[in-house]
Amino acid sequence: MKHLSRSAFAFAITAILTILSPFASAAPAPPIVYRIEIRDTIQPVTAARLQRALEVANRDHAAALLVDLDTPGGLLDSTRQMVGAILSSPVPVIVYIAPAGARAGSAGFFLLEAADIAAMAPGTNAGASHPVLASGTPDDTMKQKMENDAAAFMRSYVGRHGRNAQAAEEAVRSSKSFSADEAMNENGQHLIDLTAISDSQLIAALDGRSITRTDGSGKTYNLTLHLQNAQIVTLPPTVREQVLDYLANPNLALLLLVGGAMLIYLEFNIPGTIVPGAIGTVLVLLAAFGLDMLPLRHTALLLLLAAVVLILLEMKFPSHGALGGIGILCLVLGTLTLVDAPIPELGIQPIIAIALSLGFGLITLFLVRLAMRARLNKSLIGPAALVGFTGTTMEPLHLGDVDHLGHILVQGEIWQATSPESIPEKSPVRVTGFHGDVLEVQPAMHSSSSPAS
Repeated sequence: MKHLSRSAFAFAITAILTILSPFASAAPAPPIVYRIEIRDTIQPVTAARLQRALEVANRDHAAALLVDLDTPGGLLDSTRQMVGAILSSPVPVIVYIAPAGARAGSAGFFLLEAADIAAMAPGTNAGASHPVLASGTPDDTMKQKMENDAAAFMRSYVGRHGRNAQAAEEAVRSSKSFSADEAMNENGQHLIDLTAISDSQLIAALDGRSITRTDGSGKTYNLTLHLQNAQIVTLPPTVREQVLDYLANPNLALLLLVGGAMLIYLEFNIPGTIVPGAIGTVLVLLAAFGLDMLPLRHTALLLLLAAVVLILLEMKFPSHGALGGIGILCLVLGTLTLVDAPIPELGIQPIIAIALSLGFGLITLFLVRLAMRARLNKSLIGPAALVGFTGTTMEPLHLGDVDHLGHILVQGEIWQATSPESIPEKSPVRVTGFHGDVLEVQPAMHSSSSPAS
């Protein structure tokens, strides 16, 4: 009996341990930190990519979103969209300037200061966020408006993370730039929260850190980051984002535009080929799509239109190349100033603009001139097309023999012919005119000009 009780007790303990073992062995899953790399100019494609990453991080309940940033700056409208997305994100956002040698220039500095955690790697720099008007030097009033607007934008959010709003404003008003050590100096600038040499070191240093965030109603609250053994998952750009990013390159867009225009022109000159016209249309549409994402100058578009008109006028009114030369000059100026770029990286490279404009202008001028000459030459058929050609009599031609017309062989064809004088059989004759379908001929030796071939 005692032996049976011990067996029952052992069986009960084993059953309990078996039931509880899944729960005892199940360890909490490590937190996930999603990561994206932004190593390009700030433009609409970049803003859309950040928004997608935030949506994925929120959907998967990620512990944070890490943004590895290296940018010279970009468009202010896209920057505002990205800052708004960061500030309203339910997932904490970490902006990290890395690796060594990277920078957060101009628009990138606004993103750095908007993040819940701002970090930099040693050997990086950030700042120089003074607004730039690429279309020229603004007057004092416009310059002051631009500075005040950008400075107010920076002040509107930089203070909520306990960073130095005055130092951040200096980067806007005075184009001041800071190294990682200068930005971290708590007794001076204090524009970032920490420095780290790698993503993993940064995430490990942030474990247990408390940050101040703002909810949807505008109320602030403290959030502790739990990032121990966090798994960093990189979100690569989608195919769509990669294609759009390439198209947003103004130099590539210009190449597509010029190449497409040449192919469409080729289709007009050789109708029925179809393929050049179809490919050219696709290239022009892709170029228009890419340029639509960039700020364009209307004056540059007018210059391009004027260039086309002047080249066509050169064909209509010969000006010894004056109109064509001015048209090509308008083409060069139009392409050089087409994109209103706040930074050089978003503008069209001068060497590309000049080379494409000169090549396209000269080729178009040459082809249009050939086409106009061909259209001015009358297309003759029938008897009119044979005037001036030589032939051979197939039978004797007699003076005034209208009732019995003779026949001649000209251009491989047999025609009825009449002559003002008698011509023997198999004699060379030249066609001088025609009446209806009857050719008028005379002996070939009577013509002062050489026989036509």
